[in-house]
Amino acid sequence: MADTHAAGAQSEAPWLRAALIGLTLIILLLLLGLPLLVVFVQAFSLGWSAYWQALADPEARAAIKLTLWLTLLTVPLSTVFGVAAAWALARFRFRGRGLLLTFIDLPFAISPVVVGLALIMLYGKFSPLGGWLIAHGMQVIFALPGMLLATLFICVPFVAKQVLHHLEAQAVDREEAAYTLGASPWSTFLRVTLPSIRASLLSGVLLCSARAMGEFGAVSVVSGHILGRTTTLPLQVENLYNEYNFQAAFAVASVLTVFGLLVLLIRSALSWQQLRRQLSARATPI
Repeated sequence: MADTHAAGAQSEAPWLRAALIGLTLIILLLLLGLPLLVVFVQAFSLGWSAYWQALADPEARAAIKLTLWLTLLTVPLSTVFGVAAAWALARFRFRGRGLLLTFIDLPFAISPVVVGLALIMLYGKFSPLGGWLIAHGMQVIFALPGMLLATLFICVPFVAKQVLHHLEAQAVDREEAAYTLGASPWSTFLRVTLPSIRASLLSGVLLCSARAMGEFGAVSVVSGHILGRTTTLPLQVENLYNEYNFQAAFAVASVLTVFGLLVLLIRSALSWQQLRRQLSARATPI
């Protein structure tokens, strides 16, 4: 009876599948495809010369450099924390485990603007800690350290969540075998655990990179919008747009768009490569 119902559903479902796929593609085109197309059309609306002139502007080059620096600093720190937290959560049971899980999910639930305001209250000039740091020559707010803290808060969960899902679904047989053979926890992690989570780790790193480059809310609050010093690419887009320099704003925005698309392409390529390996391993006779 179940096979009869399944066969009937398969014979009647093609029109429904086609309608759902078509509706999904239309929605994706309206919400994602057309906005991306508009970015590049507006960026090149005045020609290649104006496009490259907008990117060659000293403030735009400074924004690109600062964005890359923030990303290069954020990703390794987020990766170290994410892998350590994921390994601890997946392999150990300890008091406060639920609290750690909640903290990892916290950036998804709190507005980035709130994060920026909290950092100002903690490290600002008129706070006890911020005043002490400034007195000792260390400025956090309206400087690179504050922007790094804001970006880290937003980006920390991406590596941790990706690796944690993989570790929780992975059997511990090989790790237990390594322990039985006398391997230390560190050696087991490097030789057994790390190779097994390579794909999920790379996926988390790519997502973290894209998020770090595109972060706006928290960084906007703590940066001070100092042109040429604390202006990242998203902030530079806002500045140019507010100055009614629309072509330059879209030109800078296109750089962010290209970065994001490259990250997605690399992540998709890694996913396809992992899928092919899995299919090949299943097809290989024992």
